[in-house]
Amino acid sequence: MAALSIKPADDCQIDFLSLGAMVHRLDPGITPFRRAREFAVHVSGGEYNCAANLASCFGQRTGIVTAMVNNGIGELVQTRIREMGVRPFFKHFEHDGVRGPNIATVYSDRGHGARAPVVFYNRANEAAAMLKPGDIDWKSIFDQGVRWFHSGGIYAALGEHTSDLIAEGMQAAKAAGTVTSFDLNYRAKLWATLEGGETKGIDMNRQIASHLDCLIGNEEDLQKGLGFKGQDVESKSKLDPEAFFRMIENVKSEFPNVKVVATTLRQVESTSRHRWSAVLWVDGEKLTCPTMQLDVIDRIGGGDGFCSGMIYGMLAGEKPEQCLRLGWAHGALLTTYPGDVSQATLSEVEALAEGGSARVQR
Repeated sequence: MAALSIKPADDCQIDFLSLGAMVHRLDPGITPFRRAREFAVHVSGGEYNCAANLASCFGQRTGIVTAMVNNGIGELVQTRIREMGVRPFFKHFEHDGVRGPNIATVYSDRGHGARAPVVFYNRANEAAAMLKPGDIDWKSIFDQGVRWFHSGGIYAALGEHTSDLIAEGMQAAKAAGTVTSFDLNYRAKLWATLEGGETKGIDMNRQIASHLDCLIGNEEDLQKGLGFKGQDVESKSKLDPEAFFRMIENVKSEFPNVKVVATTLRQVESTSRHRWSAVLWVDGEKLTCPTMQLDVIDRIGGGDGFCSGMIYGMLAGEKPEQCLRLGWAHGALLTTYPGDVSQATLSEVEALAEGGSARVQR
């Protein structure tokens, strides 16, 4: 893509590297937790999901920088990371057998129809929240050649110094000539638990944004995460891209380094039925996708699916419209599988991006 200067694959050992927290999600399916007797375990994390998707579906060489805990849950997480083909860059923590440090637990049922999914967390004494600047040898990683570096707003708000670590990683990436991206994923409740609260959140997100080539976030993320003023996002259609594009002018005026901004557009009609679209702004060019009707099995990870599909297109040198369609198609497919990471094949994504149907494949 002309707007981004992406290193040639032959000059690098890693196509995509992300920084974030690993979690394990307990999923009782459509059964509410109060009635659950068994769970599926999904290994997840917004930044990791992108790395796993890019490796398993799109054949990219990916890595994850994170904290790892030396206990049974850590072993489970490490096994899943290996299975997905993601290269680990871990700082290890010893679990004391009682209180941690821990790999966080996410509890998430899927809901169904008129019944919304319910998500809650145990992020107490989380190992990844303890990471800080100086913990990662960025030079040794980027010296291997990294084409794209990514992180996100949930990890930025996890710990006292995690946003500082992201900023440090972004600076090291830019110094190495690596393209950088950040998924705002603004969570006011997380920032409220840290000293400085939401004010610190805006300040840190703006500091991170000053090092970015690519920003992912909807209109609400841009308003609350970066402190831009805008219309009431709750009162307008979730599928209207115009306000999003107007907001981009504010982003570009304050962060001229940002060349790409993208987001999904989702209208939730019921837990099981969504309307789905996506938009992309590339150096002044405005692109939109058609609106698709989704019959959702598990909505968790759909946004990460969009992000990873779009980034694959950019790494592959596709035109902006095809990058958007690959993200749109992959995010849609991801909602049709249980769990947080992709079970799609590249041919399936490409077929849907080109307007493929759900007819039986024989």
